[in-house]
Amino acid sequence: MAAPVFEEFDPASDCDCPGCVHWRRVLPHSPARTTGHPAAHRALVVAAAASAVLGAAATAPALAAPHVPARPGVPAGDEPDTPQGGRAPLHGPGGGPGKPGRPTGSGRAPATTRAEIIDRARKWIDADVPYSMDAYWSDGYRQDCSGFVSMAWNLPGNEWTGTLSQYAERIPKGELQPGDILLFHNPADPEKGSHVVLFAGWTDHTHTHYDAYEQIPPHARRRATPYAYWSHSDRYLAYRYKGLAADTAGAKSDGGGAVTPYPGPAYFGPGANNQYVTLLGRMLVRLGAGGLYASGPGPRWSDADRRATETFQLAQGWTGAAADGLPGPRTWELLAARAGRDVAAGAADPAARPAEAPAYPGRGMFRPGADNKYVTLLGRQLVKKGFGKHYTTGPGPRWGEADRRAVEAFQRSQGWRGGTADGYPGPETWRRIFS
Repeated sequence: MAAPVFEEFDPASDCDCPGCVHWRRVLPHSPARTTGHPAAHRALVVAAAASAVLGAAATAPALAAPHVPARPGVPAGDEPDTPQGGRAPLHGPGGGPGKPGRPTGSGRAPATTRAEIIDRARKWIDADVPYSMDAYWSDGYRQDCSGFVSMAWNLPGNEWTGTLSQYAERIPKGELQPGDILLFHNPADPEKGSHVVLFAGWTDHTHTHYDAYEQIPPHARRRATPYAYWSHSDRYLAYRYKGLAADTAGAKSDGGGAVTPYPGPAYFGPGANNQYVTLLGRMLVRLGAGGLYASGPGPRWSDADRRATETFQLAQGWTGAAADGLPGPRTWELLAARAGRDVAAGAADPAARPAEAPAYPGRGMFRPGADNKYVTLLGRQLVKKGFGKHYTTGPGPRWGEADRRAVEAFQRSQGWRGGTADGYPGPETWRRIFS
């Protein structure tokens, strides 16, 4: 990967092994340029210095080679710890209270819709269902990543990463839609990296990041994820559930009845007066835009419809022409599947957007012992962008390890390694976090 055009930190090494991490922290600005393994070079330098001080006459013994990660460049902590449970009936082999275990399926795919898949997945995320490969949630599904997808797809049993594909068909990246999955199964060692996530829509027009619904320690969650995943990205495959109803490409009616495909741009905008404007408004209200309507929604297009649509588009991270307040096919698709980011409760009119983030306050605000408002501001923005998993409380004004790890995770999501991803925000990190 090409080095970034900026330089916030000394990019002395991009190795993530414990030795290099230690020496980067002890000697963060060492001007020495080395070949070979940086940690080994620094260790030899220290050993040589110690030998000279002690007056050792004998040649120093060869040092053991420092640990080198099996997958250099894979961010520490980004690979999911998701050991795979095998196939199992609902409620486990012993069944649940009053509910005997049901046999696993054999490839039969019960009919469902994209909206239903996303709705079921959201219930686990809203409930913060804890991760476990042994426990079963109240609906009968095992609380690991493949049990989560089995639940979302409404399968007759708990599958695992080695069998989920029998219910699906391979699709290319360009065809991914909400309710599809990205699956990595490692047949040589299923507990080493195997994982599956539910695709809930692209975060922007570049298609480099998407919203992933997944069951991962400590609990089910939704987060913006680089395509195809944080690690083993080239081994994830896209699949589409076989049992999708044929007409799920459009929108559900407000009452959950017949599906309504996107009618086209001519039905929206000044002067429009039709049933699709009403349906659009109801879908927007369902995802949190009700505060922008003084009355309605109704069939006559109004500025409230435009503002509500624009607010929803902005919530997806879209800008410019992609957030013009007029629903296109992609806006309609996300609203129909309830897969887009919800509009925040009590969302403000887009005309009264908050001011831009404050200017970068300087590196000194983000060091051990720092206690200021910028630490709080940074932490809240990281949580908003989906990098809050390291916080057990807060964020607050006192800089801590949770802040550093959250910043590091964000930096790594930008493709940075080594000294440019040490967890301390520089000007470019600050700009991107608040962009």
